Amino acid sequence: MPIHHPSTHDVIIAGAGPVGLFLACELRLAGVSVVVLERAADPRSPLKGLPFGMRGLSAPTLEALDRRDLLTAIEAAQRVNASSGAAKAASHWMQAPRRPAGHFAGIQFFHEDIDTARWRYRLPSPAGLTLAVDMHALETVLAERATTMGAEIRRGLEVESFDQSDEGVAVQAGGERLHGRWLVGCDGGRSLVRKAGGFVFAGTGPEFTGYSVEVELADPDALAPGRTYTATGMYTYARPGVIAMVDFDGGAAHRTQPLTPDHVQAVLRRVSGVDVTLTALKLATTWTDRAFQATQYRRARVLLAGDAAHIHSPLGGQGLNLGLGDAMNLGWKLAAVICGEAPVGLLDSYGAERHPEGARILDWSRAQVALMRPTPSTRALETIIRDLIATRDGATYFAEKVWNTSLRYDLGGDHPLVGRSVPEFAFLEGPRTSDRLRDGKALLLDFAPGAPLRSVARRWPGRMSYVAGELADRLGLGAVFVRPDGVVAWASETAGDDGGLSRAASRWIGEP
Repeated sequence: MPIHHPSTHDVIIAGAGPVGLFLACELRLAGVSVVVLERAADPRSPLKGLPFGMRGLSAPTLEALDRRDLLTAIEAAQRVNASSGAAKAASHWMQAPRRPAGHFAGIQFFHEDIDTARWRYRLPSPAGLTLAVDMHALETVLAERATTMGAEIRRGLEVESFDQSDEGVAVQAGGERLHGRWLVGCDGGRSLVRKAGGFVFAGTGPEFTGYSVEVELADPDALAPGRTYTATGMYTYARPGVIAMVDFDGGAAHRTQPLTPDHVQAVLRRVSGVDVTLTALKLATTWTDRAFQATQYRRARVLLAGDAAHIHSPLGGQGLNLGLGDAMNLGWKLAAVICGEAPVGLLDSYGAERHPEGARILDWSRAQVALMRPTPSTRALETIIRDLIATRDGATYFAEKVWNTSLRYDLGGDHPLVGRSVPEFAFLEGPRTSDRLRDGKALLLDFAPGAPLRSVARRWPGRMSYVAGELADRLGLGAVFVRPDGVVAWASETAGDDGGLSRAASRWIGEP
């Protein structure tokens, strides 16, 4: 276990957004001392509520939250908002005659077109594949859990600078000097931790300025509802006045001028081609398609996660999922190093696994921007993509990418399940698989109980749980070793045979 000193924390986290809060929960699960520093004094913001705070959670995120017993509370918090007018405006597309499952550059695909049977290693799960939540509900649940678990959250305190040595990191924040063994920057796209830490941030500049606004229009029926492509950009409209639009100006208007009613009206007229009149501007913010990523996620005792490590446009709603995936991947590894259970080299796997996933999402975002450009050739390409996405093969492909059911880390090994999320095996008796991961320990599932595997598990007391039992469907497997984050690190179709299990366990949870 880590050694605690009154003036020193094991981990200082900069940023109390969903990523920082979820990481704090993961670290506290292992008994690691954590303080979270957040610049904003008040966690509430109009942009975190509905309609602009709505986000879609993908399959890996839902599985992670379920494995830590957070999903039920998040669903309950979200139901409180479900009947509001803002919720209906935020999910206007759900009123369509077919059941939308997601989109690519605004081109929707539908549930009935998706062939989930092609995903060999997925079993039915209560967690589901997608869920819409608002940021306020998500952050509230995560903050309550982190605090209950013993994490300290200090709001109105911004990281201003830091120095690191071989022993730890000294952080200057709001006139105070805090000491930690590690510092993790979860402080957003303009991360001070990333900048002060000397991380290289590389990528591509913006092509457009995006706007999310809530307005009152003199004639709410003047604009076509839903998503509309025009000769100058694109807009999405939900009556009576929720609008998202992109203006291909090279990002020139993002954070460079006040968002006045006159400015928003001028942009809306230019993008829509309709002579609309704003009578009130209730809320407005801008964003761009700038896509940048840190070339490395760790420098000595400083690490990055979430938007501090990667930024891109919000198209497709991938950013939150990407950041929460960072937290789930990093938390148990950093805790194992701090607790002396694993060598510091384990942290190298964090960047090795999450950096390629970040790069994939950035390219996914760039591809959507390319399909939204207001040019004749782009509109021709859009027609082809629209035809493809309407096929069963096309809908299944896009669902796999948007829902991220194809996520697989390169962990080595020959079995195709290694590196993937453990299936939700249904035991004939006892808790389901995800319930058994709630303590944050590794898990050895033995589907044909035998002495060899049980004896392997006994070599890691307190770090590996051993579960034997009969299943409704074991997918042809004899045994599976699962990392604390729910990722399969070893699998065998032959029961009762170590077959490399000891090596996999030593690699991921340390020597016995």
